[in-house]
Amino acid sequence: MSTISLVRPTDSGRPMAPARSAVWRFVNAAVAVVARDITLTFKTPQTIAFTLAMPILMMGLIGGNLMENMAKGLPFSFGEFMLVGMFVNMLFMSTTMSMTSLIDDSDENFSAELLVSPASRYAIVIGKILGSSFLGLLSGVGVIVVGLFMGIHLAGWQLVVLFALSPLMCLSGGAVAMIVFGVVRNRRAANTAVMLITMPQMFLSGVIIPISSSTGILYVLSRVLPMTYCVDLGRAVAYAGTAQYASVVLFNPAISLVVIAALTVLFLIVGTFLYVRSEKDR
Repeated sequence: MSTISLVRPTDSGRPMAPARSAVWRFVNAAVAVVARDITLTFKTPQTIAFTLAMPILMMGLIGGNLMENMAKGLPFSFGEFMLVGMFVNMLFMSTTMSMTSLIDDSDENFSAELLVSPASRYAIVIGKILGSSFLGLLSGVGVIVVGLFMGIHLAGWQLVVLFALSPLMCLSGGAVAMIVFGVVRNRRAANTAVMLITMPQMFLSGVIIPISSSTGILYVLSRVLPMTYCVDLGRAVAYAGTAQYASVVLFNPAISLVVIAALTVLFLIVGTFLYVRSEKDR
């Protein structure tokens, strides 16, 4: 019995590759969502202005006050310690705040239209997070600029590595936000939820206060937050090869990277499930 080939041959007789692979469709859908979110960001310049003002408030006022009153006597450079911590914190905070646009997308039925399209749900979610991370990257640049005015600076290669890691850090923060916004469907409640998932992490993850001596419930909380490992990975880069490394870095960088990836995947799966279910229940 002869068999029927399901692959259409080319004129040369060789099998023809699929026109659009699953990977291409995934990337194409994610890029489309990213482009839409970035375009909407430029249409609201006041949002960009507020994002750039946040580093001045966080670094200039809070950080500056800490440097003048608490930095003396520490076995490491508090300026670099705070700069890296604030950089990661701004990535998380700005990305999470921008993710509240999920509520607007839902109210406008845009989310429902996306979810009934043939695009992968994970491509949609990842695209949404990366699109929201654009403001996070802007605020990260703001932190570096404010740090320069405060006399805090990193080497060029350190900045390159930090910015190279920033998409993963933004993805990690956005994955946490997906869980929250998969449950919270009200704009006012969403704004409150943003503060509840960003401000505690700022203090529990060692952004501006060392957590190496934390015990009890504070120790447990600090070890389950993805920002802890993002901050520690950033500091492992900034303090690499210095005598202060052991006083600042908590974990092996490879361990931090694995934990970040594992928590991000876990939160993405759970957050996407909750998000899709909430849209279906509307």
